[in-house]
Amino acid sequence: MSKRQYDEDDVRVRPGKGSRPRTRIRPAHEDAVEGFVVAVDRGRYTTLVEPEPSRGSKRKGPQRRLVVAMKARELGRKGIVVGDRVALVGDVSGRPDTLARVVRVEPRTSMLRRSADDTDDTDGIERPIVANADQLVIVTALADPPPRPRMIDRILVAAFDAEIDTLLCLTKSDLAPPEELVSLYEPLGVPHVVVHKGGSLDELRDHLVGRLSVLVGHSGVGKSTLVNALVPDANRAVSHVNAVTGRGRHTSTSAMALELPEGGWIIDTPGVRSFGLAHVSVETVLAGFPDLVEGTVDCPKGCTHLGDDCALDAWVAAGNADPHRLESLRRLLASREGGADDVRRDPDPTT
Repeated sequence: MSKRQYDEDDVRVRPGKGSRPRTRIRPAHEDAVEGFVVAVDRGRYTTLVEPEPSRGSKRKGPQRRLVVAMKARELGRKGIVVGDRVALVGDVSGRPDTLARVVRVEPRTSMLRRSADDTDDTDGIERPIVANADQLVIVTALADPPPRPRMIDRILVAAFDAEIDTLLCLTKSDLAPPEELVSLYEPLGVPHVVVHKGGSLDELRDHLVGRLSVLVGHSGVGKSTLVNALVPDANRAVSHVNAVTGRGRHTSTSAMALELPEGGWIIDTPGVRSFGLAHVSVETVLAGFPDLVEGTVDCPKGCTHLGDDCALDAWVAAGNADPHRLESLRRLLASREGGADDVRRDPDPTT
């Protein structure tokens, strides 16, 4: 019996893993639509897509809609946060159970960041909060819980590093007067508004209209209450302050952008109990205290502003600046080098 003769039809040739030609050319996605990221949840990005402008056609295009998207593989490790302007492809209809792809993140005008701890660099240090904000509203209560000036200082430094305007919003003024805390930040030129429960928010609205503002503050200061008053249909959960610890519960679990009826956007963020500055240079920390910068002119070369030979001591003693400001600056600098406890472990809740 003769052996069967095989030909090419009898053999299946499987291409190897390296047979596909590689190229660095990536699709331009010229048909991508623009979106504004309003929420992020476990790898899903809720984006607002505006209707495309008409081009002479009488037929109306898709209306303003929310589109849920995932990150395209080509973006790699590039992160996406609330406030980002992105390009979307795929199903951008916004219908339930549809999913688009984010293929591009547009250049950012600003990025507000923090680190979980000033001395811990095991998880990448920088933790982005929001992108493209042009105003940071620091919400702090005058009582219940008491204000924490050092936390405010840290947030101001982060805003200075991100080149974002700042506004100090003091809540619960019916429980304590604002004058002492306001006087502490007057030398810095930080604008402020004072509100209380049930009171008018007109002054605060004037600062928010037409801007993209991010609200930051530790838990229990009334941030979610403010958001619900500014955006009636926001329905943000409201917490209560623990009578024993003086701390509030985290009710906002993720950042969310909300549109103001008068125009503009606010981004509500989860309450924070620490605001690390490991990603900010020492020079930037000092620049965040402009009332003290002039006093460093006579400092010796390489001065850390923590030792006995620092010229800031004589500068402040001469009445040129508030001693509390120098104390706050040195606490920030010391915490960066592991020489002081972080503000979140401060036994005195008023500091």
